[in-house]
Amino acid sequence: MKVAKALVLPVALLILWEVAMRMSGIQSDSLAPPSQIAVAFYNAMLDGTIPWRTAETLRAALTGLAIGAGCGLIVSILLGLIPPVARLMQFSIEVLRPVPAVALIPVAILTLGFGYAMEVSLVAFATFWPVLIYGHAAITNIEPQLLDVSRVLRLSGLGRVTKIVLPATLPRYFVAFRLATAVSLIVAVTVEIAANPLGIGYELMTASQSLHPDLMFALVLWIGLVGWGLNGALLFAQRRLFGPAGMAEIAR
Repeated sequence: MKVAKALVLPVALLILWEVAMRMSGIQSDSLAPPSQIAVAFYNAMLDGTIPWRTAETLRAALTGLAIGAGCGLIVSILLGLIPPVARLMQFSIEVLRPVPAVALIPVAILTLGFGYAMEVSLVAFATFWPVLIYGHAAITNIEPQLLDVSRVLRLSGLGRVTKIVLPATLPRYFVAFRLATAVSLIVAVTVEIAANPLGIGYELMTASQSLHPDLMFALVLWIGLVGWGLNGALLFAQRRLFGPAGMAEIAR
């Protein structure tokens, strides 16, 4: 029932769009009726264009995500557990964090050239910051008594991280990972549109430049569906891993 209600407005808009295009008889190089978009989507799926390009984009996005999120996790733990390091790096973080990943495209092209390495590096840069910021905040909010227990038990640094820090902060890290996943897809597609001749972003730009609005809108819709699917899968995993209590903690 909830899904049906959520689909009412999009379906109504698509019907109005189709009727308006058909009744007006407009032949446009920038618009296409939903029926033509559906046909273009079907053909692109059938000939393998969308699956192949999507695989290229996800390969770069998820590789960059793994690198960026992994580095963000490690650095956030260091900053959270060693305050002098956090104070030392604060200025550098505040200067670098606002830099958009796409602003580094010329630098990445100059140093790495076109291809996966350039795209992965930009995705890693963009996804590093959400995990670092969320993770550092989560560690600084750990109950001091928990860290006192680790000192009483004389846990090593690694033991403190694995037995105290990660169990206490894992739900918030997962939220950061969900955010970073969305960022990874956005940056990967943007880089492909702007500079990298790979993936679904490049196919989208090609469709636009060759005046195929039906395929262009089909690809835009598909990108949205891919993002929705990734977020849905992570939400499902989040509920299974942490249950209602973990979800409530995350929402606060």
